[in-house]
Amino acid sequence: MAVPTTAPVPAHGATTDGQADRDLLQHLVLDFRQMREFAETPWVFTRGEGVRIQDDTGKWYLDGLSGVFVNSLGYGNERVLAAAFNQLNELHFAPPLHGTTKPAIELAERLRRLAPAVMHGAHGIEQEGQGGGVAVKLLSGGSEATEAAMKLARQYHKNAGHPRKYKIIARYGGYHGGTLGALSATGSWERKSVFEPLVAGFLHHHPPRVLRELFGELGKTLSDAECGIVSARLVERTIEAEDPETVAAVIVEPISISSAGFTVPPPEYYQALRRICDQHDVLLIYDEIITGFGRLGEWFGADYFGVAPDLLCCGKGMGGGYAPLAAVLIADRVWQAFLANPEERKEFHHGHTFAGNPVACAVGAAAIDEIEARGLLANARRRGAYLRGRLESFRRRYPQMIADVRGAGLLQGFEYDPALYPKSSKPGKRFEALARERGLIARCGDEFVVFAPPLVVTRDELDEMLAIAAECLAHLPG
Repeated sequence: MAVPTTAPVPAHGATTDGQADRDLLQHLVLDFRQMREFAETPWVFTRGEGVRIQDDTGKWYLDGLSGVFVNSLGYGNERVLAAAFNQLNELHFAPPLHGTTKPAIELAERLRRLAPAVMHGAHGIEQEGQGGGVAVKLLSGGSEATEAAMKLARQYHKNAGHPRKYKIIARYGGYHGGTLGALSATGSWERKSVFEPLVAGFLHHHPPRVLRELFGELGKTLSDAECGIVSARLVERTIEAEDPETVAAVIVEPISISSAGFTVPPPEYYQALRRICDQHDVLLIYDEIITGFGRLGEWFGADYFGVAPDLLCCGKGMGGGYAPLAAVLIADRVWQAFLANPEERKEFHHGHTFAGNPVACAVGAAAIDEIEARGLLANARRRGAYLRGRLESFRRRYPQMIADVRGAGLLQGFEYDPALYPKSSKPGKRFEALARERGLIARCGDEFVVFAPPLVVTRDELDEMLAIAAECLAHLPG
């Protein structure tokens, strides 16, 4: 696709007075940004087309991050835009305390169909009239979804007659959102230390890759599978040490990307977690805010790893970024504990004003239809394999620079070798700055670089991104 061309708009689109703009931007609170610094060199986006986004200087960038793992269908998707427009004209909002809407029902039907089959339990999805199968709680964002899932887990055990089960075990390095409960489950200090003390009842365990590093320091080599099993066994030991009658759930991301690193556990880790949770009557929660809706080349990470959870949180790519949208898929065996007479008060005591908004739900249904109609799961697998191969070629070209390449589907990245590039030198952030200069946006931590382009990306567009990445790698040693 040729780079779109339009005349640049005035800086920031507000005034021609640069100082006035800087003063205003210091009072606009962005995520994780020191606004005084941002106001000196602001970055303001104005429009998007396909896999590209333009800033207010007229410069175009290849979006190698799908916004932030959200823009899975690219910018300007006609099917989704039409769905949003039509629903806005018909009904933009409905009383959430009194009822629901057709778009919400239609989206829930699609989500139930896509849910891992084992989550439907013995009832099966076909037995609609009997109250069986997966249930869907619609929400507006990832933090709402993980927060709701953990509350579901706690209330489930109370409804089921085990009120002492309230503790949540999460993973170091994981990120589960910005609300207080979700932040309590988060396993990296960078996002939460300024808010401590947080919510009581949260514990953490180390991911498999940390165990591999520790055993390596002792001169011992464990396979990925062995590290996964040991990591899961440590979760089991934690449950036993805490008293299984006090542990409600384990929450993990199938693949983690946070300030603490880029983690891809082996399937054996999830297989062991599933067995351990079943053995101790502990719910398994997947935070699939990033990994859901085709990012890994499957609908969910649960499908990619072949192990289903009891509660599955999804968001980001669920609506392609065209509307705020998220959900929790609730396994049948869990949902049955919430069905009772009203006087028993077993219904889920949780809600949000904009959850299940009809416009957002129409967008979500259209996004799912687009993924299916265009075969984007297969495209993610095909393009992801190509991206992985090209990153592996970078590792062969720079063996002392790149220590590891990992990922799945269209979520692939590499880690710098700490022997040459210690985390404190922030090689990933240096790559990020070089890439921005050259017109590429990627997700870069201090020591890693991750690519997650829209699922609609073509091979030619990937080649453009990788050509820029190659320039950045060649420039970095100097």
